[in-house]
Order: sequence, then structure tokens, then C-alpha cells
Amino acid sequence: MTTGELPTALEQAGDLPESLRETLSGHYYTDPEIFRLEQEHIFEAGWFCAVLSADLAKPGQFETVQIGRESVLVTRGRNGAIKAFLNVCRHRGARLCTEEKGEVRRSFQCPYHAWTYSFDGALIAAPNLGAMEDIDRTQYGLHQVHVREWLGYVWLCLAEEPPSFEDTVIGDVSARLGTPDAIVGYQVADLKLGRRIEYDVKANWKQIVENFMECYHCATIHPELTEVLPEFADGLAAQYFVGHGAEFGEDVQGFTVDGSEGLEKLPGVSEEQDRRYYAITVRPQVFINLVPDHVVFHRMFPLTAERTLVRCDWLYLPDVVDSGTDIDRSVELFHRVNQQDFDACERCQLAMDSRAYADGGVLVPSEHHISEFHDWVRERIG
Repeated sequence: MTTGELPTALEQAGDLPESLRETLSGHYYTDPEIFRLEQEHIFEAGWFCAVLSADLAKPGQFETVQIGRESVLVTRGRNGAIKAFLNVCRHRGARLCTEEKGEVRRSFQCPYHAWTYSFDGALIAAPNLGAMEDIDRTQYGLHQVHVREWLGYVWLCLAEEPPSFEDTVIGDVSARLGTPDAIVGYQVADLKLGRRIEYDVKANWKQIVENFMECYHCATIHPELTEVLPEFADGLAAQYFVGHGAEFGEDVQGFTVDGSEGLEKLPGVSEEQDRRYYAITVRPQVFINLVPDHVVFHRMFPLTAERTLVRCDWLYLPDVVDSGTDIDRSVELFHRVNQQDFDACERCQLAMDSRAYADGGVLVPSEHHISEFHDWVRERIG
């Protein structure tokens, strides 16, 4: 419990055994006001993983991304650099681009009054603009958003002064793996998208984070995963130990749905990392799964207090994708894990407004590390 926070009913009654810790109370997962605070103080204040860089291969290609309460337009400029702007025309506030993705040839034009912007966000044309000589076209350009590319993805921050990328994003990876160098050998930025699956999950985003962080549920709902990673059946997730990777079973050949042989090992994966699975949570909305022959990269897009879009990418060596190699068995393993996890999250979400969960639930010892995530949320939303 953080300083200044009221004790739960369980703590007031002195009924919480030492082996158990409190969770967030149920209204944290349903209250629109709490979700608004999370939008403002978490998603709009920190770094948010928005787009796979390769999806914006050419100048003029764009995606629109919802980050907190803001729609953000992400594009590639003529010089090859990624740019991002609030998706709002500076004239009367019309939504500039309503499509989720697309491509423009020369500029972005507002369909309302035809104010037109370059790929760098500058105002370049508008009806009668030549007669308004006092207008600074740069000043009335689109509102820019901070951009950082890492691991082959575009990360955005809406804050005027963004937090340190090294301390937050890279810091989360370092805290899990023990060193930021441990992810280097997977060469994530050089991999190619082999498959993408989107999941519309009827659950609060925190349900999904908590589920990904623990494996107390693995023996119950993940039969395929525990066949490949037998230690998960004991309830301790890979994220429970700093630097630990869950070892493949003795008879398992690869990270596939049936444990059969996988694909060519990524060249930079060390001998210590071979035949192991590593899971990383990058707060607030990214999960990275590392195995010897591919990487599974989840991005969450919280839409409401009770609905979250999860976009999951399976990344492989370019030769694997370009040659048309069959990747179905490796994709199927984590696809099933996702379906099983999201079904469980939705089952929990149904009870968050129940009087039985008004004071929350409990965490067993193998889940105690989730308390740090709960404290992180509480601290940010006050």
C-alpha cells in the first residue's frame, strides 16, 4: 500500500495473511473517471509504442493512432524521417485524416476548408492564404508529437517534455533481462513481419498487463504452452525472475504449437539464450516475447475502461518471410495463448463491478511482483 492510501477492508480487519497481497479494487477496471486519468497521466504522458516502422515504408504513407484521448497522425517525410502530429486541422479543428491508414502523394489536406500541410507538418496552402501575409505558416502548422524509433517500432510521446526514453522504455527491458544488451542479439529491428493478428478484448487494459506478468494460471488454461515450457506449470512466470528465460522441455524441438522443430535460429542469439523464452512488459502497453527463431510483439490500444485492442506481430528473419516458409506452427502457439489469456481477462472483467470485488482480490506469492505495477498506476493517477 502506498503512502497516504486508505487501507482496504481486508487490511482494516487484519484478515490478510502474509502470503497474500491486495489487488486494485474492482472500480479501477470500470470507472470512466479512472480511465480518463489513465489516459491523461499514463498514455498521454509517457512513451507509447504506436506503429511498426516498416508499415510506413514510403514518404506519404500514414497511420492514425489513438493515444489516450488524442488521435495522432504518423507519417514518413520526404527525407525518410518519421513524423507525428495531432490529427487536428489548425483552422477549425476538423479531423485531418479519418482513415486508419493510407498514402498521400504530396500533402495532407483538410477536407473541410482545404488547409494543406506538408509531410513535415508545415502549413503550405489554404484558400486566400496569399492575402493573409501576417500568418506564419510554421506557427500554424500541425502540432508535433515527440518521436523515437527503437526495435523497429515508432514510439510517441504527447507530453511537452517527454520522460527519458532510456529510463522508462529501455529501463523496463533492462529491469526484466538484467541488462539492455540482452535484447541486442535478437536484432528485432531487422526482423520482418510474418503475421499480424488483432484481438478486440472486452476487458480493461490492466487486466491484460496483469495476466501477462504472471503464470499462476498457466497450468490451468495453457496446455500447449506448458508442454513447450514445463516450468510454467509450476506457476512462476519468466518475469518473476530478473534475467531468467524459461527453458524448453527436453523433448521439445522448437517454440511451436506441437513442440516440433522451429526455424533457423536468429544469428545473434547467444548459447545461453538458445532454447529459452523471455517475456518483457514495457509499461504501459507493450509485451515482447523472445524465442530463438522469432519475436512476438504485442501493442495494446486501450479504447474504453472495458475494451482494449491488442495488435500482435510475429517477426522473423527476412529470408523466412520472403521465401514463403511455413510459419503456421509457430504463430499458432502464441495465437492460442492469446485467445486463452483474453478469454480469462474478459471473464474477470465481468465481475469487476460486483460487490464481491468492491475491495479487490488477492495476489499469491508467485504474483506478488504485480503489486509494483499497481503502485505504478496509483502513483501516476494520484
